[in-house]
Amino acid sequence: MNTDTLTGAATDLGGKLKEGLGTATGDRTLRDEGKADQLGGKVQQRYGEAKDTIEDTLRPVIDQVRQFVRDRPFASAALGGVLGIALINTLRGK
Repeated sequence: MNTDTLTGAATDLGGKLKEGLGTATGDRTLRDEGKADQLGGKVQQRYGEAKDTIEDTLRPVIDQVRQFVRDRPFASAALGGVLGIALINTLRGK
């Protein structure tokens, strides 16, 4: 869990409180602000969850690549060269 997830949850909760207060007092502006805060909070919360998912998925792959480069520096250099040439040829249209 990261700060975006926590901040989004807090904003969502604050929005629910605002909406409830606006409904109870008959203040449409406050109620609408609460709904907008809830939406913003949910978006930020989903963004934080997506960041966590990407981090959890990519971190092991990056660690494996780093270990491969440490263990096999010459194979890594050769592989990098081949990929570089393939990329250049692709960009040139060959």
